[in-house]
Amino acid sequence: MDTSFSLLFDLYVDNFGTDHIYVTFYLLNLLFGAIAFKLGFARKLPLLKTIFVYIMLAVGVYILTIFSILKLPITESLLVVSLVLGIYRFRLHRERNARE
Repeated sequence: MDTSFSLLFDLYVDNFGTDHIYVTFYLLNLLFGAIAFKLGFARKLPLLKTIFVYIMLAVGVYILTIFSILKLPITESLLVVSLVLGIYRFRLHRERNARE
């Protein structure tokens, strides 16, 4: 019995095979990580600090993608975090507009 926790990994392999799987999951993880950073970080940073953070994010996502390929639910977790933060920011925006 194969216990796989990564639904996106299984779906991708079933439909597209294993060609370019690392690059695909790297880009997905980078996208969801950048969205989570943008929605979750409250303060504005200067341009150079923001560039540095995104470079470090790209390096860190490289390591996270290795775990995704090992069938751990990293991409799914980043997707859920991005959705929750998006809903939170949307509700916060609506609440602030209602106060004005």
